[in-house]
Amino acid sequence: MDDHREIIIRPLLTEKMSLLGETQRKYAFQVAIRSNKIEIKKAIQKKFDVEVKKVATMRRKGKIKRTTVRSGGRVIRTQGRRSNWKRAVITLKQGFTIDLFKGEVTG
Repeated sequence: MDDHREIIIRPLLTEKMSLLGETQRKYAFQVAIRSNKIEIKKAIQKKFDVEVKKVATMRRKGKIKRTTVRSGGRVIRTQGRRSNWKRAVITLKQGFTIDLFKGEVTG
């Protein structure tokens, strides 16, 4: 996985992560499940032009989802599973921040 676009899938924007970003310079991203900490660190540094201090990764299990469909008077119950995924929490060195809302218009 050479390209940072293959490794970083999307940022995880939650209330908890926005608070950690402001206070402790920590940011969370959904990353490719086969990527390792070294690849993630290089991808973040290349994409956002920052210095990464630490990378923590977590593999998350996909949730089981159940659904009920009524078809022709019959009730059909089925279940499926969402894909497993990987989360990376990035800690930046002192003096660096990431602006995840660059495209936002202020004025």
